[in-house]
Amino acid sequence: MSTASPDTTAEPEGGEELKRTITGRLLFFYTLGDVLGSGIYVLVGLVAAAVGGAFWIAFALGVSVAAITGSAYAELVTKYPRAAGASLYVNKAFGSRPLTFLITVSFLAASMAASGSLAVGFASYFDTLWSGPPALIVSLVFVALLVVVNFIGITESVWMNMLMTFVEVGGLVIVLIIGIVFIFQGNADFGVLTEIDTSGEFSSPALAVLAGISFSFFAMTGFENTANVAEETVDPYKAFPRSLVGGMIVAGVVYVLVSMAAALTVPTETLATSDAALLEVVKTGILPISTDFMTTLFSVIALIAITNTTLVTIVTQPRVLYGMAKEDVVPAVFAKVHPVRRSPWVGLIFSGVVVGSLLVIGTLVTEAGGGIDLVGRLATVTVVLLLAIYALVIVACLKLRGQDEGEPFYRANTPLLFVGLVGNLGILYFTIYDDPHSLIWCAGLLGVGLVLFLAEYFFGSRDRSNDIEPGTAAAEKEL
Repeated sequence: MSTASPDTTAEPEGGEELKRTITGRLLFFYTLGDVLGSGIYVLVGLVAAAVGGAFWIAFALGVSVAAITGSAYAELVTKYPRAAGASLYVNKAFGSRPLTFLITVSFLAASMAASGSLAVGFASYFDTLWSGPPALIVSLVFVALLVVVNFIGITESVWMNMLMTFVEVGGLVIVLIIGIVFIFQGNADFGVLTEIDTSGEFSSPALAVLAGISFSFFAMTGFENTANVAEETVDPYKAFPRSLVGGMIVAGVVYVLVSMAAALTVPTETLATSDAALLEVVKTGILPISTDFMTTLFSVIALIAITNTTLVTIVTQPRVLYGMAKEDVVPAVFAKVHPVRRSPWVGLIFSGVVVGSLLVIGTLVTEAGGGIDLVGRLATVTVVLLLAIYALVIVACLKLRGQDEGEPFYRANTPLLFVGLVGNLGILYFTIYDDPHSLIWCAGLLGVGLVLFLAEYFFGSRDRSNDIEPGTAAAEKEL
């Protein structure tokens, strides 16, 4: 990749553009904070239940597939440093308005499902500190506060993200220290790190690990959120490959080490049945510090970590709507930017309302005896939708080779991209096979986009004449 770079620091003209204020360092922590917060603090128990003591393998393989996919995003961002991420890349590669719209709505649905899952996880940790308010109220207030932070501005959101990333990494360091102390005490049984449970639902080690990868993949979605702030990044050509792929690699190393520490210090059965699995590590009392104090401290850290990841997902949603409104794929109203705060405020309000509605509906279904784990189901819905998107993004990356390749330019490793494509499709197939009911929830979320589709198809008119199909005019313009 060339070291030269164009000037991307100038203020954009007009009131309907986003500002480039995110530096490469901020972008690195943006990616790292997003990837770390969601999986380790929320889904460790589910992965441990699927795999057994060797659940660190699932995290290692999952983050490997995700990092390869992230390299495809890095290549595409250096070509098209604009908001909208996968939707923009698919539009460029295939020029199909229906397919572009489907990808847009699928990613929005996945992001909203992720926000809902994380909000429920936040309420679970919050309950360990204060069991007074109902979980639904806690979740809704949590989402509303993050919408307000997002409205204030992207720079403030990213700085808040970086500060919270330091806190959540601190929590994981505590887990690692506990594991190291346990090892030096001579109590560790390293054999547990090779144990794969085949006595339950999955009869072979391969299926058990594949199930673990499926659950863990929810934690590997930070690169799409990162790509959606490309239009607000200073010198994206240089910043994105380093920050995006580098952040994922660092997160992957942390995942593996923390998973090993948890497996060595706490019985797998305990991790598998806990809604706050890493909290079980702290409760062992291995450190010579009050267990009650450490439990409270770690709960607060976990809340901050979940807040961090949820903030990033909520930052992303209105920017996808903004980017695709610019492409005439969704109604033009979503391209509106607040004249003072420079935030895409219409899309932000819309996203907050949909996530809140999802929380209310999910809670009502659960309380009515629906027999679902809301966190797990929403996480599965997220994974199904994103895996399909990631596979298509890799195809788009390969299809766009030789196009728009000015300097500077980053090129992902081609053989690895094919490995990533197979990996994404394999995990997608297993996830649907293991939980076919997740497709019903996917369909319900995608139904939200039907309203946007009809609105743009019948009423959209910005940037095109009456004889041009919706989505065509902007798709043909040079970004």
